Amino acid sequence: MTIYALSQLVIYLIVLFTLGYFLSGYLLQRMQAPVSRLESRIFTTLGMIGQDTKGNPAFGMNWKQYALAIVLFNLIGLLGLFVLQLVQGHLPLNPANMSGVTWDLAMNTAISFVTNTNWQAYGGESSMSYLTQMMGMSLQNFLSVATGIVVAFALMHGLVFKKTTHLGNAWIDLWRCNLYILLPIAVIIAVLLMSQGVIQTLSMYTDVQTLQGESQTIALGPVASQEAIKMLGTNGGGFFNTNSAHPFENPTPFSNFIQMLAIFLIPTSLCFCLGKISGNLKQGIAILSAMTILFIAMYSLTVSSELAGNPWLASQVQGLTDASVSGNMEGKEVRFGIVATSLFATITTAASCGAVNAMHDSVVF
Repeated sequence: MTIYALSQLVIYLIVLFTLGYFLSGYLLQRMQAPVSRLESRIFTTLGMIGQDTKGNPAFGMNWKQYALAIVLFNLIGLLGLFVLQLVQGHLPLNPANMSGVTWDLAMNTAISFVTNTNWQAYGGESSMSYLTQMMGMSLQNFLSVATGIVVAFALMHGLVFKKTTHLGNAWIDLWRCNLYILLPIAVIIAVLLMSQGVIQTLSMYTDVQTLQGESQTIALGPVASQEAIKMLGTNGGGFFNTNSAHPFENPTPFSNFIQMLAIFLIPTSLCFCLGKISGNLKQGIAILSAMTILFIAMYSLTVSSELAGNPWLASQVQGLTDASVSGNMEGKEVRFGIVATSLFATITTAASCGAVNAMHDSVVF
């Protein structure tokens, strides 16, 4: 590993741990706050809060009630995303006149996004309307990661408060997680990405003339808003088919750094949350340390092999020597280079995110 590769790793971890520690305090403050009057009114009216024997609101749920609410919540999201894709051709915000997708692709995509898998069997710019991208993909990116966060808090409460039968209220937890945590952070990330050139527009696709005199259609769209939660929620499903390798999704080294930070930000803060909830910060640090050691090991192997290049290629091309081979640049974006690409690849793989800023089938290791 070179000094440059090591310095990027050190800077990244310092910024990540600092932000993660302070974010954990905010997470605990919002998720463990007493039920507000507004929350009580909203969820009582919607019938999402029961009553005790005295007729007072009963906000707590046991594990069966909590699990049932989570399953129901995600089934509704699955059905909504499935139908939206089928009828997108008849809905507004469709400047490219995308038709509805086939039922099997719609089901595949809905299941993928609801489960935070975000495996994509389609090209976003050639298959999905702006409305589907915003109200379908981006929205489900929020809801799926919120599901993961509230379940993590329920698990922590169950481990720490062993004598309680209540894990909280799933509906209130989901409300707080989306409204007070994910949305504000995603807005900040989106603004930072837009400052670097990530596009955010509802304009129609643009036709331009290439240097060869041919006509080419440039796909546009509300990219920054989806990019922010795609990374923050470790979702990974890109607006464009080439994901974060596309210059409209990830144009600069700084936007690349922001996206890498966003991927690990919530997982890191949740480790600190566990330590603070348990009253022993070392518990959370122990888990975070174990994950960090594995991450550093995988990054070291990846960046070292990529910087070493492909010796087979050098032996096959006449006149190509080790001195003229500056590592393995195949499938990578020049604006990121080998080190930033290797770091991004290791981060997204470790977090099971799925976002890519290069083609992983070109990676040597």
